[in-house]
Amino acid sequence: MILTINCGSTSIKYKLFDNNESLYGGEVTGIATDESRVRHTTASEEIVEDYDVTTHEEGIRHIVEFIMGDDRGEPIENSDITAVGHRVVHGGDLTKAHIVNQPVKETIREFASIAPLHNPVNLVGIETMEDYFPNVPQVAVFDTAFHQTMPPEAFLYGIPYEFYENHDVRRYGFHGISHSYVAHKACEMLNRSVNETNLITCHLGGGCSVTAIKQGNSIDTSMGFSPLEGVLMATRSGDIDPTVLEYLRDQCGIDFDESLEILNNESGLAGISGINSRMEDILAAYEAGNERAELAIRKFAYSIRQYVGSYAITLDDVDMIVFTAGIGENVPLVRELIGTLPILGTEIDSAQNEATVGKPGVISTNESNIDVVVIPTKEEYRIAQLARRLIE
Repeated sequence: MILTINCGSTSIKYKLFDNNESLYGGEVTGIATDESRVRHTTASEEIVEDYDVTTHEEGIRHIVEFIMGDDRGEPIENSDITAVGHRVVHGGDLTKAHIVNQPVKETIREFASIAPLHNPVNLVGIETMEDYFPNVPQVAVFDTAFHQTMPPEAFLYGIPYEFYENHDVRRYGFHGISHSYVAHKACEMLNRSVNETNLITCHLGGGCSVTAIKQGNSIDTSMGFSPLEGVLMATRSGDIDPTVLEYLRDQCGIDFDESLEILNNESGLAGISGINSRMEDILAAYEAGNERAELAIRKFAYSIRQYVGSYAITLDDVDMIVFTAGIGENVPLVRELIGTLPILGTEIDSAQNEATVGKPGVISTNESNIDVVVIPTKEEYRIAQLARRLIE
């Protein structure tokens, strides 16, 4: 049995796998807010409970108490858990999953300043699970690891080389667990070898990134030193001229920390639409004739199309474009705006696109030069898969 833990800034997602079968899953949401909630899902029921969860340690306690409980048939013992796999956002230049030891923990701490919302709580998840399962290997699976195959011309910034050499300033990329999973799953669905296929994968959720995958390896990705760089996102600005921060300081009296807060949490779809960051609310406003909502959707699609076009050139030849994550899996309008690319010869089948919501499927026409597909991401499954391989 492999237990996976994915600690976010105010949430924890978990799954318990017996071989490849999911036994239990769920999430703790709204940690340290007035709306904290714990949800567990089994094969036969969904249990939702309102608890005052103020810390990630408390959230993990609720998870452990549930999966180790004896009120659902034969109880699970500590010795039944083979490994605990953890999603860790930033692993620096680590290139693969690692069994957690002190050097791995130090790497997670070192890069916490770059991923302050995630790395600290990722480490809390690891150390809390060590207390509950002291004899079970803890495995760290890094979102950045998949992108360590990028060549220097892709990951370097155009600044003095010593900043990279002495201070690790470079493009790292994120969402690697998801990009890797959907690339393999898309090739499996279309009976292709991932090692002989070129893909552009679009992870479009609250955070968004686009990745160029050449024969199984990431060769470029839109996120950079931090998850702020790249395409427009739910609340993040994506690419922006850094002198805007200087201008905001001089003209509006907004200091650097305030500017980063705006770029990370008040920009993107939320900032342009003036509504909020939820795509379903923006779509509803767009359908009601809200011009700012329409602008936000078009800007979102435009920013992603720019990267898709760029990566088509980077790859030389594209076999497949993949959509995944909350928006990518569930919003046909966005997929059509992005995926209709006459210069690449891609055509979207409108009926198939509308019918493919929350499930895998091909949404391009038979005449399309490139297959355009939807693959629901399963990061927890990929974490469990990598953890199992590592301990074996």
